[in-house]
Amino acid sequence: MQPRAHFSIWYVVGAFVLIILLQMLLVSLGEEKLSYSRFKELVQAEEIRDVVIGPDVIVGIYKAQGGVSGRTGRFKTVRVDDPGLVKDLQAHGVQFSGRYQSPWVRGILGWVVPLLLLFVLWRVIFKRMGTGTGVMTFGKSRARLYAQEKLEVRFDDVAGVDEAKEELKEIIDFLTVPERFQALGGRIPKGVLLVGHPGTGKTLLAKAVAGEAGVPFFSLSGSDFVEMFVGVGAARVRDLFAQAQQKAPCIIFIDELDALGKARGIGPTGGHDEREQTLNQLLAEMDGFDPKRGVVMMAATNRPEILDPALLRPGRFDRHILVDRPDLRGREDILRVHTRRVKLGARVDLKTLAARTPGMVGADLANVVNEAALLAARKNKKAVQMVDLEEAIDRVMAGLEKKNRVMSQKEREIVAYHELGHAITAEFLPHADPVHKVSIVPRGIAALGYTQQLPTEDRYLMTRSELLDRMAVLLGGRVAEEIVFGEISTGAHNDLEKASDTARRMVTEYGMSDRQGPVTFERERRPFFLETGHSTPKNYSEETAREIDEEVRTIINAAHERAKHVLTEWREALDRAAKILLKREVLEGSELRKLLKETGDKDRAVA
Repeated sequence: MQPRAHFSIWYVVGAFVLIILLQMLLVSLGEEKLSYSRFKELVQAEEIRDVVIGPDVIVGIYKAQGGVSGRTGRFKTVRVDDPGLVKDLQAHGVQFSGRYQSPWVRGILGWVVPLLLLFVLWRVIFKRMGTGTGVMTFGKSRARLYAQEKLEVRFDDVAGVDEAKEELKEIIDFLTVPERFQALGGRIPKGVLLVGHPGTGKTLLAKAVAGEAGVPFFSLSGSDFVEMFVGVGAARVRDLFAQAQQKAPCIIFIDELDALGKARGIGPTGGHDEREQTLNQLLAEMDGFDPKRGVVMMAATNRPEILDPALLRPGRFDRHILVDRPDLRGREDILRVHTRRVKLGARVDLKTLAARTPGMVGADLANVVNEAALLAARKNKKAVQMVDLEEAIDRVMAGLEKKNRVMSQKEREIVAYHELGHAITAEFLPHADPVHKVSIVPRGIAALGYTQQLPTEDRYLMTRSELLDRMAVLLGGRVAEEIVFGEISTGAHNDLEKASDTARRMVTEYGMSDRQGPVTFERERRPFFLETGHSTPKNYSEETAREIDEEVRTIINAAHERAKHVLTEWREALDRAAKILLKREVLEGSELRKLLKETGDKDRAVA
């Protein structure tokens, strides 16, 4: 498939100017411009052979030979009101004739022909850009149609979302054997809405449904409907459903539905803009088409909270399927799918890799496998080894290694003690995740080092004790700097931010404050599947706000003291581990635990 050419309005402007210049050049090519007085002098000198007198100009030819000046060729001059011109021409033997040109003919030659050429050029440019981009095709749907033989995605290619796959199998049965449902009077849902975090495989699931059912698949994004011209979006919706009815049974899939289906009347322009007209047309079309024809609407979004309620009511998108982040077994299955075509070493353990990637979605895991294959190829390996996959995880989670970043010895020591403060605190708190690796190799934009903890299992709830231990681990880096160097650095900025946010949520959201009790307070509203949010006004008094701040400070100070108690007890182990880390730059969690065991009895630390 050839790449589509890039179009700009300046192409048309340049072509128009070029046509005008060519016209002027062709008309004036080989003609010498004379003033009328000079023309009369040449007539008196008998240097002119013949002339053609037009309504506005006089065009003539010099004598080819015999003239005093030796001029040859053609000339042109502006005609003026001169009653004696004809007598002068007759007196000096100049042959003359008149020419009358209709203003209609002049208009056609001067403007219509260039405009026709411009239109032909316009058509050629749009044809090179591809189908569906002409002036008369604004109202055509931009959906990409995938035929049955082009859809190679099957359910075997989708992993980690078993519940969603089970829900969608009913759609496949309806598209393949609709008689079984129609015989009992059942009605298949008109629309299926896939909701979930970005990268969880919503689009892949929709393609797998079409691939399993063996039906055509219309795919487009919500933004493909909206244009700057009024009425274009609604026309595209009508055209899309008309095409789908012709190809039935088929699937219509709209990705990023929130770009089109945002709730009406909440924008600054009111309720009559182009996007809302397009949404109204979509609602009308979903009400109008007959589900017995075998047209199934599917859509995906990660912002279900902003969709218009009319889209979500029964009869439209009446089935909502959550495509959630995969659990431990799901991540292992996803890695197994993405490593089918990758040559793996004998010691690659996908279960360990799945345990190292909590919170990652399918797109993240696919990126990890691809990065590992690139790393192995760069090192001329014959297979991807476990070390390549672990390096790829570090690269995806923390960023690229900054091997050329030069740090002073003092900064390296601060970073080493800071990271080991996190690690040792985590090892001696009962509800903290065990340490997997400690590194002082700079990565990413601002990470001078990092401590990786490996959860023993997927967690869906957090107890108060676990949150307190997590805050103590976050503050362990700052506490280690205080104990060793007697001062603190800016490296704990992100740790303090996370600890403060956790403490404030314990007080204002989770009801985990001894002073405030089981009460929740209004806070910023966050989207379901995104991390950003918008602030909302407080619905409590200033006195309550002051008490909340005091309680947050109390919780953080208690976590600080717990971390300080652990690191003071294990100061000798902290120094020994720092010397090893400064020398090797990376310390595995198993090596750290062995060092702690050699240093003393682990039960000495009482959290």
